[in-house]
Amino acid sequence: MSQQPLDTVFQDWHDNQALAEQMIPLIGSLYRHNNVVTTLYGRSLFNRSVIRILKDHRFVRKVEGTELSVQDTFPLVQAMTELNLGPAHVDVGKLGVAFKQRGGGDAKAFLREELSDIVDGRDANGNNGQSKDVVLYGFGRIGRILARVLVEKAGGGNLLRLRAIVVRGRGDIAKDLEKRASLLRRDSVHGPFDGTISVDAEARTITANGNVIQVIYADSPADVDYTVYGIDNAVVVDNTGIWRDEAGLGQHLQCKGVAKALLTAPGKGDVKNIVFGINDGDISDDDTILSAASCTTNAIVPVLKVLNDEYGIEHGHVETVHAYTNDQNLIDNYHKGDRRGRSAPLNMVLTETGAAKAVAKALPELGGKLTGNAIRVPTPNVSMAILNLTLEKETDADALNDYLRRMSIDSHYQKQIDYVDSPEVVSSDFVGNRHAGIVDAKATIANGRHAVLYVWYDNEFGYSCQVVRILQHISNVHFLKLPRARG
Repeated sequence: MSQQPLDTVFQDWHDNQALAEQMIPLIGSLYRHNNVVTTLYGRSLFNRSVIRILKDHRFVRKVEGTELSVQDTFPLVQAMTELNLGPAHVDVGKLGVAFKQRGGGDAKAFLREELSDIVDGRDANGNNGQSKDVVLYGFGRIGRILARVLVEKAGGGNLLRLRAIVVRGRGDIAKDLEKRASLLRRDSVHGPFDGTISVDAEARTITANGNVIQVIYADSPADVDYTVYGIDNAVVVDNTGIWRDEAGLGQHLQCKGVAKALLTAPGKGDVKNIVFGINDGDISDDDTILSAASCTTNAIVPVLKVLNDEYGIEHGHVETVHAYTNDQNLIDNYHKGDRRGRSAPLNMVLTETGAAKAVAKALPELGGKLTGNAIRVPTPNVSMAILNLTLEKETDADALNDYLRRMSIDSHYQKQIDYVDSPEVVSSDFVGNRHAGIVDAKATIANGRHAVLYVWYDNEFGYSCQVVRILQHISNVHFLKLPRARG
């Protein structure tokens, strides 16, 4: 390659960086002032770095087979800031591809047509709905990730306000607060918190990016009166897993200031297990206790749903290869569960999973059709579900992958199903992925009516994003999604 082309490539990179830098404040303005959440094929553009934005543009080539750069999307984002848009989730990537296919032209005229539902829809008085108080009961792995996501989404019409966390406390409260703030600030798996965190020991608060979070010390729900802290009509998200039925979770509803309880584990008895995107329509205004099911159930149900819709599932087996969790032992020691007493970082541990049976709670049509088992492996995060299925219709790997790719980018399940087609990916590549599950296309096997699919999932972060989606739903935080899905 001659020096001139090399210089041209380098200059193009710098030009794209400069445009991405200009795009960031525009994206922020749309979020803060118009309550417009911009995405690029399902990947949020808000609060992202220049390099992240450029990488997400390259991702489009993987899923659409066409190049998309900030040269294509910047004029659209700029025009969006001039159209007085109302609240919505807007996929700038899909708009950019459609705009290119039309041959470009007047970006503002194109957007007036594509975004007609929200053009001139901004409420200048800021009447975007009633905010909802959220309390995290427990502050372990899921609790802290939920805190990160809720703080990140604060403002912009999201309406969810993280008001408090409830933990057990003994001894030096000031030291305890610092430790809990430190665990929120630094994470060995998910990296550092993106922002600033401070502690007020006297007020017993942690402030994260301007969000003042009350830390309440209590040994049981009965010990808490949330109204003392100005919290009312709140949703309590129980991350402890101690109570899983209506009687146990109902303790939260006895507290002053609480309206609903959401469990981040599979619910028992009559508690509705919700996989967002699949059966959230089953939630009624009268439901005061709900479960967000398990991380594995959230990962597999969307894929099973679209497969059953297109091909029909006769029967199958789900094998979960799951990262070890905090309920296992670091070294061999007593454990009430079979095999889980053996050292988690040194062993693959065969164990049971209720995910296959739990599928029927979200997809009744698959009741009795699936079996399941699980293997805990020596990695701290990101798991995989292997779906070994007998279908009602014949297919092959190419057709199956093409269908799942289309579902991941242009269907109502695009927040739940992600798709990757790379021979090099491994589990750590999916840390922080916000989808419920990611189909690994290179691993797909299909021959006639027999199909084997491999679905990755970040069992901490991806699951937490599903929990937040349920929180938004039960708090009446609904966004129009544009351009409208075709699937």
